[in-house]
Amino acid sequence: MALTFQVPTLSDQKTAQALKNHILTSEPDANVDVNPQNKTVTIDAQASEETFKQLIVAAGHNIVSTS
Repeated sequence: MALTFQVPTLSDQKTAQALKNHILTSEPDANVDVNPQNKTVTIDAQASEETFKQLIVAAGHNIVSTS
C-alpha cells in the first residue's frame, strides 16, 4: 500500500535525496519517491504509516498531511 506524505520542508533535490537515503537506511525494501517540487514523499512498503512519519520527522522535516 502506497502512502503519500505532504512535506513542506523539502527544499531541493539534495534535501530530497538525503531524506530518501534516511528512509531507506531503516526500511531498505521500501519503494520511496521524494518529489521536492510537489513537496511530497510517496512510500510503498510493509512498515506502518507511523513508522514513516517518525522517520521523516527524525530527519528534520515536518508533515502537514497524509493520504
